[in-house]
Amino acid sequence: MLIGLISDIHSNLEALKAVWKNVKRADVIFCIGDLVGYGANPNEVVEFFRKQMEKRQILCVRGNHDNAIAFGITWGFNPYAREAIKWHEKVMTAENLEFIRKLPVKELFEVDNETFLIIHGSPRAPLDEYIFPWLPDSEFVEILKYFREKNLVLGHTHMQMLKEIGGRRIINPGGVGQPRDGDWRAAYAFIDTDNDEVMFERVEYDINEAAKKIIEAGLPKFLAYRLYEGY
Repeated sequence: MLIGLISDIHSNLEALKAVWKNVKRADVIFCIGDLVGYGANPNEVVEFFRKQMEKRQILCVRGNHDNAIAFGITWGFNPYAREAIKWHEKVMTAENLEFIRKLPVKELFEVDNETFLIIHGSPRAPLDEYIFPWLPDSEFVEILKYFREKNLVLGHTHMQMLKEIGGRRIINPGGVGQPRDGDWRAAYAFIDTDNDEVMFERVEYDINEAAKKIIEAGLPKFLAYRLYEGY
């Protein structure tokens, strides 16, 4: 089975469309949260997922920005993120807000004796903890104690990562709509359960259009400029 992994779209419709051209060939897709936040097309991104989930198997969890926008939470976010959250609350339809409000915090999946826990942040703090690639192995060993599945699939850092410890894996496909590893291209990944292989990929998208939309919406210009820096 081929599993597609996407995370942190952040209302970037152009990046989502570019990634989808490749990810749609997967048998099942894991969406690891933060459909919305930061970008200028929250309704279009949510509606895209709503339609796709009617046609095919997509397991989608709620991210911290999804949660903040759905429930009106702005504490703990930087000023740019807070302004974007407030803007999203004003422009999103009631139906789309209800959709992200109902997304689960975690999902479980099993195929071919492979088990997966899908969660945005970490098993210790599902919405908020950042599991960075540079953490010491001792920290990853501690994280492994919080779940039983072989594979933990997470997002939140917007950085691609594969950690293998004791026959178990922690996988992050990176950010679709706002990468933060110095590469502006949209990031995603695949898991081939037949070969037990994780494959990381990048794709270019119309970044100029995505940035232009952010500025025209009256959102902080920083949110547009950071796209070019991959940060």
